[in-house]
Amino acid sequence: MISTRGRYGIRVLVDLAEQEGEDGRFVALRDIAERQGISEKYLQHVVKLLVERGLLVGVSGKGGGYRLARDSRECSVLEVLDAAEGTTAPVACLTEGAAPCERASVCKTLPMWRGFYALTREYFGGITIADLADGTAGSTEGTAGSTEGTAGSTEGTAGLADGVVDQTRGATGSL
Repeated sequence: MISTRGRYGIRVLVDLAEQEGEDGRFVALRDIAERQGISEKYLQHVVKLLVERGLLVGVSGKGGGYRLARDSRECSVLEVLDAAEGTTAPVACLTEGAAPCERASVCKTLPMWRGFYALTREYFGGITIADLADGTAGSTEGTAGSTEGTAGSTEGTAGLADGVVDQTRGATGSL
């Protein structure tokens, strides 16, 4: 599950992409918080993570604030989620740098978790902040809104016939 840190991180970057001008000005966190209806105090924690990961540039003082560290077309939603959440791995054993799981060789669910992780990384990695800012991420013809070839499809790549939940029917495939 994606926490408020991840969701708000995405909203901050989309907001900045929408405010982005050729002058490279910084946008006050207070203004972002107001537009997004999010506590400025909470956003301070979120933007700190995004600055540390190189997604935002922050300047304090008069005329300070935040701006995108690079073009919004070059920043994926996956990068934002990884920065804000720390990891998008669905289980601890798939977290980068995790100690090898002693049950990996006999774990019947590990292939499912690997597949799910791969799907979410591919999906979020294929959506940029610019896609969200310009409204193209929700189109049914693009990668972000389509269910064709994803876990929501009966012909997806997640092994639906192998027991993974088929969201279009709300049941599981055959075992």
